[in-house]
Amino acid sequence: MTYEELLTQTALADDRFIVMTAENRALVRNIPGKLGKRFIDTGITEQTMIGAAAGLALRGRIPVVHALASFLTMRAFEFVRTDAGIPNLPIKLSSFIPGFLSDGNGPTHQAVEDISLMRGIPNMTVFAPADEQDLVMMLPEIWKHPHPSYVRINTRKTDHQHSPFKLGKAEIVSKGEDVTILTYGLLFEQALIAVEILKNEGLSVGLINLRSLKPVDEQAILEATRESALTITLEDHFVTGGLYSIVAEVLLKHCQTAKVIPMALKDKWFKPSLLPNVLEHEGFTGKQIAEKILGYNTNAYQPEISIPQFSE
Repeated sequence: MTYEELLTQTALADDRFIVMTAENRALVRNIPGKLGKRFIDTGITEQTMIGAAAGLALRGRIPVVHALASFLTMRAFEFVRTDAGIPNLPIKLSSFIPGFLSDGNGPTHQAVEDISLMRGIPNMTVFAPADEQDLVMMLPEIWKHPHPSYVRINTRKTDHQHSPFKLGKAEIVSKGEDVTILTYGLLFEQALIAVEILKNEGLSVGLINLRSLKPVDEQAILEATRESALTITLEDHFVTGGLYSIVAEVLLKHCQTAKVIPMALKDKWFKPSLLPNVLEHEGFTGKQIAEKILGYNTNAYQPEISIPQFSE
């Protein structure tokens, strides 16, 4: 099932659902004719869309709103904070082309601080599925939850079969004594490649899909950092405020220390290009990730990286 199919099915079965967009229909292009007046396009007005969604939510509706990640989180930030976060309304933010998925765009269209911004809002929940299967598995529980939510939409495919989703719980793909990679979203597919390369080099490797970032699975983080000699946080986000910061906060809260190395964007935006070139240039292919951890080059094969279905 695709994101659009799931949303259509959900909205047709429950008339509380309203689908909204700020002139960003790529994910929902077939829905207007099926929902009629329960589909609302406000135009390029992200603030207006959030304000209208709040009004609908106050009247018992569940708005699922769509916009480019950079503008949904930054242009509309005050409205999200004030109209969704403070009153704790069930407004569901579907964030389009977040992180490296905005591959061909420059800094103004790159949402690489969105996790930091959204998790800082009281009552807001934050999620980043690893692929489309993960996304479709997660959304029913996210949509029925009474709090506002921010979801990094990811419709890419992987061969990984995900375990069932539970709010606030990580997916423990594997455990390792030498190194554990903590990641979320798009880079999960490259983490899978890195894990295989590291295993072939003789390492015991763990991999955790932290698809629920707020609430976060503190126990999974604590156990991984205790049981592995090295922990890697891997994310297409600025190093400040994202997963590396989350891990640091959890460790400090529980008076635990660990060797943690971040692989993230350090005070710079990424170079716009097609996704395979972005990952290669910024050092986030599976092979590059593994070699950074090993400290030496290998003869490992880097599988071809598919170009995203959507681009802006």
